[in-house]
Amino acid sequence: MLLCRSSTFFAPSFNAKTSQNFCSYFTKKTHLLSFFKNSPICCNHSYLFAKHIKDSNFIGAHNLFMKKKATFCNSAISATSQSDEKAVGGNVVSKRLKKKARRDAPEGVLRFKLDMCSKVGDVVEGLRLYDEARRNGVELNQHHYNVMLYLCSQNRGENGSDLKLACKRGFEIFQQMIIDKVPPNEATFTNAARLASVMEDPEMAFDLVKQMKGFGIMPKLRSYGPPLFGFCKKGMVDKAYEVDAHMIESGVVAEEPELSSLLKLSADVNNADKMYELLHRLRTSVRQVMESTVGVIEDWFKSEHAAKIGKGDWDVIKVKEGVVRGGGGWHGQGWLGHGQWRVVRTQMDKKGVCGSCGERLACIDIDPRETENFAISLSKLAFGREVKADFIQFQEWLQQHGPFDAVVDGANVSLINQQTFNFSQLNNVVNRLHDMSPSKKFPLVILHKSRVNGGPAQSPYNKKLLERWKNSGALYATPAGSNDDWYWLYAAVSCKCLLVTNDEMRDHLFQLLGTSFFPRWKEKHQVRLSVSRSGIALHMPPPYSIVIQESENGGWHVPTTTGDDLETPRQWLCATRPVKR
Repeated sequence: MLLCRSSTFFAPSFNAKTSQNFCSYFTKKTHLLSFFKNSPICCNHSYLFAKHIKDSNFIGAHNLFMKKKATFCNSAISATSQSDEKAVGGNVVSKRLKKKARRDAPEGVLRFKLDMCSKVGDVVEGLRLYDEARRNGVELNQHHYNVMLYLCSQNRGENGSDLKLACKRGFEIFQQMIIDKVPPNEATFTNAARLASVMEDPEMAFDLVKQMKGFGIMPKLRSYGPPLFGFCKKGMVDKAYEVDAHMIESGVVAEEPELSSLLKLSADVNNADKMYELLHRLRTSVRQVMESTVGVIEDWFKSEHAAKIGKGDWDVIKVKEGVVRGGGGWHGQGWLGHGQWRVVRTQMDKKGVCGSCGERLACIDIDPRETENFAISLSKLAFGREVKADFIQFQEWLQQHGPFDAVVDGANVSLINQQTFNFSQLNNVVNRLHDMSPSKKFPLVILHKSRVNGGPAQSPYNKKLLERWKNSGALYATPAGSNDDWYWLYAAVSCKCLLVTNDEMRDHLFQLLGTSFFPRWKEKHQVRLSVSRSGIALHMPPPYSIVIQESENGGWHVPTTTGDDLETPRQWLCATRPVKR
């Protein structure tokens, strides 16, 4: 039996007319977890699921699902002709045939078609396929349900009725997934939270996120988006801060979109302490700030409330100690100064001196231990993606011939503003770096083996260049099938030297690094190039850090993404006000 207090049991035939507020009704009155349980439960709270699953019933349900799936697949395999079977100590179907059987089974065909719907955002066709599969008794798995939830949550509809229908169907599908005892995962909860967000119910979205831990699922940043942005949009300050606190507790680091929303909300309610905290969190996680975020910060500094807050008198020694302890560029002692802020857009000169207030920006230190740990993490990633023996051989070669003052991404440098591989351009850069080197040592040139042995490398002039670099111990040819990005990046990090490349290192490979240290390292070590009629120009790392900085006098400098190229000077937001003398 099922005992419910202030709750409603949903049978498979769902009827939304029992409540005017569909989302609220679904959130507060449904206890679908009871479908996972064989024992009676008492429902006395307003969560989607009655309570966490801590006994063996859930595992049993999952095992039951897996057994059914295995039986279904085995049935499909056994239906194949005997000529397709391969005998290895008996009648054992090959992995290839098993894979084909899974792909050709009804659930495999459905998966493929739903994935196609997901790619083009066709929720109508997705719902048709889903309904057809249920009528035909096709057994749906976690992937099927997650794709359907995603489709329904992404649908915006041409009118309100289409939107409401898509959300209603999405919640019905979510309910059916629980009825079918299909274990949810992070994507399930996140898509369900997105459905709640579409219906402008951030409370429900947050309830779903909070329940994830009860299933042993850790929320991701995307999981928190629906409730956080929903509360911010509605101006529900306390709830938005609660979501933020939950993120921090879960070890999820907010990025610029989340911090920008919290900054705007805090500015709207004149929460100066929260603004100060969020600006420092933005400083640690974002290098250059998007224009939309800069606008929020600018409006705050120009506000009447911002002019009223701040210390008129402060401990100079504590501020200086805070700067030293933080490595430069900030002190963390709170708002300093008083009176109206002077807010302007400006630029820095080559030495990092502000064109508005005359303050010189700091060059923030990089901890040597961080560099060593970064090199270790790089090698571990490379081992998982390169032939391990090849990369170990490179590390040994580097220990023998290094360290170097600079590493050159040969392919990138040779192709800047060129249609074909240009060894003369590469040689020009190598010679420039050789002349600049304190030890007059050649930089390390990393080239793929195919670039060293074929194509333009076969010309007599280029052969001489390659032979010269090789004899100087300054050329390394990466093996066939390798990704030379791992090699030149590892060499530059482990040698603690300059890296010459115009590769901004923003693609998937570099995202694998997953550390805030990487952009700080790039800022201090990457040399970029520009090629014009007048020749090649090397753009050395700036003598100051391009990051939000808080001065000892209480001023702020915020770097924008405007001018984030080689030709246009970067714009900065400078906010200063009168200080004590």
